[in-house]
Amino acid sequence: MIDLGPTSHSFISQRMRLHYCDWGNPEAPPLLLLHGGRDHARSWDWTARELQRDWHIIAPDWRGHGDSAWSGDGDYNTHAHVYDLAQLVHQLKLAPVTIVAHSMGGNIALRYAGLYPELVKKLVAIEGLGPSPKMLAERRKSDFATREREWIEAKRAAAARQPKRYATLEEAFARMISENSFLSEEQARHLTIHGTHRNEDGSYSWKFDNYLHLPWAHDTNPELVAQLWSRITCPTLLMYGEKSWASNPVDDGRIEHFATARVVTFENAGHWLHHDQFDRFVAELRAFL
Repeated sequence: MIDLGPTSHSFISQRMRLHYCDWGNPEAPPLLLLHGGRDHARSWDWTARELQRDWHIIAPDWRGHGDSAWSGDGDYNTHAHVYDLAQLVHQLKLAPVTIVAHSMGGNIALRYAGLYPELVKKLVAIEGLGPSPKMLAERRKSDFATREREWIEAKRAAAARQPKRYATLEEAFARMISENSFLSEEQARHLTIHGTHRNEDGSYSWKFDNYLHLPWAHDTNPELVAQLWSRITCPTLLMYGEKSWASNPVDDGRIEHFATARVVTFENAGHWLHHDQFDRFVAELRAFL
């Protein structure tokens, strides 16, 4: 049987047309797969194929990513993403929904689960707690005016920056491999094919908006975010890669804000542990779900 992959759909949120992949099986319970920053929905293809017989899988592209529209003002604050997630769940009538999310997607999903604990059945967040307490403390060493000026300068620079163009798909593929040494050649090629579009001159560029490189200058107070975490009532699994830059919540104390969460650490895995240790990831996922 030929694997045709997911179908492509869209929904409207805050006057923007956002894209999502639907893996079929609508009679099964809904499962959202939420990608991280500068990634795309098709990065979940391997996971979706493993779970599609038991779940109705929906994988959206966040605004500014994949095949979704870019924000007109170039702002990508977490408030807007949380609203987009709320709209997706609401419009497709997915609640109560199970969510598996990576990095930025995990950050968004954890806040959503705190806002609407009754709408989330189970939650898996892969390195999704955002900047560590140490990183946040480092940011606070600069006053607000300094951080705001840095954001303005960064946004101005982003306006002048042209998307990187690769003469061939092979060049983009080589860049993908260099960014994550844990990826297999097959994984990197798949991510590159679905993560690029072809320009009029025949070159290739990444699909994500350059404005996504901007620093997080306007985010919710960390204490308020922690309050949202404490409101989560569904079983929650937090996954961390041993060789990742991300801070493990068991070590930095953030696990104390969760009433129903436990942490699993993956040895020999980095930030994209669902690619780096795929077999173990799927096994942990199946056991938890």
